[in-house]
Amino acid sequence: MRKSVVAIVGRPNVGKSTIFNRLVGERISIVEDIPGVTRDRIYAQAEWLTKTFNIIDTGGIEIGDEPLLVQMRQQAEIAIDEADVIIFLLNGKEGITAADEEVAKLLFKSNKPVVLAVNKIDNPEMRDEVYEYYSLGFGQPFPVSGAHGLGLGDLLDEVVKHFPQTEEEEIDDETISFSLIGRPNVGKSSLVNALLNEERVIVSEIEGTTRDAIDTKLHKDDQDYIIIDTAGMRKRGKVYETTEKYSVLRALRAIERSDVVLVLIDAETGIREQDKKIAGYAHDAGRAIVIVINKWDTVETNEKTMKEFEEKIRAHFQYLDYAPIVFLSAKTKKRLHTLLPSIKVASENHAKRIPTNVLNDVIMDAIAMNPTPTVKGRRLKVLYATQVAVKPPSFVVFVNEPELMHFSYQRFLENKIRDAFGFVGTPIKIFARKRQ
Repeated sequence: MRKSVVAIVGRPNVGKSTIFNRLVGERISIVEDIPGVTRDRIYAQAEWLTKTFNIIDTGGIEIGDEPLLVQMRQQAEIAIDEADVIIFLLNGKEGITAADEEVAKLLFKSNKPVVLAVNKIDNPEMRDEVYEYYSLGFGQPFPVSGAHGLGLGDLLDEVVKHFPQTEEEEIDDETISFSLIGRPNVGKSSLVNALLNEERVIVSEIEGTTRDAIDTKLHKDDQDYIIIDTAGMRKRGKVYETTEKYSVLRALRAIERSDVVLVLIDAETGIREQDKKIAGYAHDAGRAIVIVINKWDTVETNEKTMKEFEEKIRAHFQYLDYAPIVFLSAKTKKRLHTLLPSIKVASENHAKRIPTNVLNDVIMDAIAMNPTPTVKGRRLKVLYATQVAVKPPSFVVFVNEPELMHFSYQRFLENKIRDAFGFVGTPIKIFARKRQ
């Protein structure tokens, strides 16, 4: 099931980032008492009553040089478009302002569930001051204090009541779901069209769990695929095309539902910081990854060009050393035939299981080659290992003292597992546990 999306909307300096940080449980957004200061990450996962959801801090959606009121409107529109539920946040110390009323008009038109939260109600004596907010027409206002964490439980109780009851279509275990993520204009739409037009085997278009997105079925070489819709597959107007952080919101939804994520990079413009951020989300989510260098037809090549570009990719994306790199041109379809086989290999490795006895043979051989480290006179003892999950492949290594498992030795074991079993295209996870 896809995660529901909650957006926090409101004019500047009502405390959106403070509430955001409280709800996700860590200090992600920058918080200063200056309007418009949010410059950091704008989304995260939060959890309440066993429900995990994505939450957006719209104050972090920066849109060009437009005046503040125009930016507020555009940020609210993005949140309205993306969110299942909207928290409309107001400043309880300032009352209802004209800017609040402007935001309220937008939210009324959205037909989305809106939960009204009045922030900066820092003590019980102030609770009576929230009644004027009934006049906005969104029902009960919830008094909260981002600074002190008050009232957030009641607010979240109301928010989760409005989560959609989505049903996800059953996908055959043999079917590979993949999505394309990347900065705007790297060629996501063109690549999807190239795959579909060349094969001409669209079986059907099915509604995805992402609202108003279309997932597309593809069959090639006896393998079924589902291409998951992302931001690049439809134009959303100037705001969305010029807001790189918007592409991140769309990528998140696609990543959640994918077996394999294609990280697209524009060969013409090269690697940008945003490419590394977007790829990091897929890696953190434990998805299989293929790096796709698109627009290869725009690059003047010789016998060294591809190798040099690959070295540059490896230097910038050191944490993706397991991901294969595919060079192609969606426009000319040059080298397009190399893509689906890479996706298939990555997906197979993502779901690969290793028998415990075979795994332990590899682990013990590795330890014999490079004995476990000693820390302050205590030596790490590896007792045995077992695979506990797939997608991504996850291993528990039982040891005498987990704190003796240094990151570098864990990395050594990971490399030995990769040497023995491949795992091209997928991250693998290793956890040190004390045997009970």
